[in-house]
Amino acid sequence: MSLVREATSGWSVVPGAPETGSRSCSGCVTMADMPESTSPLPTELAAGLKRDEHGLVAAVIQQHDTREVLMLGWMDDEALRRTLSEGRVTFWSRSRGEYWRKGDTSGHVQHVRSVSLDCDGDAVLVRVDQVGAACHTGERTCFFTPLEVTA
Repeated sequence: MSLVREATSGWSVVPGAPETGSRSCSGCVTMADMPESTSPLPTELAAGLKRDEHGLVAAVIQQHDTREVLMLGWMDDEALRRTLSEGRVTFWSRSRGEYWRKGDTSGHVQHVRSVSLDCDGDAVLVRVDQVGAACHTGERTCFFTPLEVTA
């Protein structure tokens, strides 16, 4: 998996790049290139993140092929590093105060296909291949409660 800085879209992670030829290696930064610092992320990526007061960024999880939004979770630098380097989504649990990798207990695994940083640096979009339900309720997506729009 390679972390790629693209001029137009920011950071993207593509499993297999550049080995598979799916992306140009120009501008690639791999996990082996990570500098020693307080963040486990590459310096430029860490500097581009705008974290909340708890050191977290929102992580929107989307099914890669249908573009269905599955869930929202939270990541700190270490959770993002694990997600980028392991190919499985890792979150920071605000309620439990610990890391959790989606699917380790439920079997409802999220295999990472790509990761992109939004234009403001305060959220990441993680495109995944979802196995089973994404929601802890057993629903495919966490967004199953419609709200009435009156405008």
